[in-house]
Amino acid sequence: MIARSIKQAGAFAAAAFLLAGCGDSDVKEVHTWMDQVKQETKPHVKPLSEPKDFIPYAYGAKEELDPYSPNKLLNQLAKAAEASPDPNKPDLQRPRELLESFPLDTMRMVGTLQKAGVNYALVQIDRSVYQVRAGQRIGQNFGLVTRVGDDAINIREVVQDAAGEWVERLSKLELQSKENRK
Repeated sequence: MIARSIKQAGAFAAAAFLLAGCGDSDVKEVHTWMDQVKQETKPHVKPLSEPKDFIPYAYGAKEELDPYSPNKLLNQLAKAAEASPDPNKPDLQRPRELLESFPLDTMRMVGTLQKAGVNYALVQIDRSVYQVRAGQRIGQNFGLVTRVGDDAINIREVVQDAAGEWVERLSKLELQSKENRK
């Protein structure tokens, strides 16, 4: 019982000590000092300078040809390509063959056959099958079939590079196995 009353007295003393800290000890002094500093301090703000007069500028080259126009670049490349004797340049005036209207990636080699000693490849486009032999034109890039083998068709294409020059590119259509057909 004595221990209990000592604990109660200790708790009471701790509570009284904490409440004493909540008193108005130096707060009044701080408020007085803050009011005095506010009265003595005068803010000084520099006045803003007057804005400069805006003089509009009329852009006179608006109607002229844009020097960065891709059309201008393409025209110049076309003129340069016509003027230079390029050995790889395809004959653009010849009539196109039927299989030149389809891109190579839409074609599949599905078989081969031989007629009168000439090897033919069977090429499927959509649901139609066409016979292709060496020397025939194929694809949209001026492709020429160079060889028809049992397992692939070798094609030499002629394409224009970024500088407008005609370069050769070799392609191949390989025989599609039954697992690859869909």
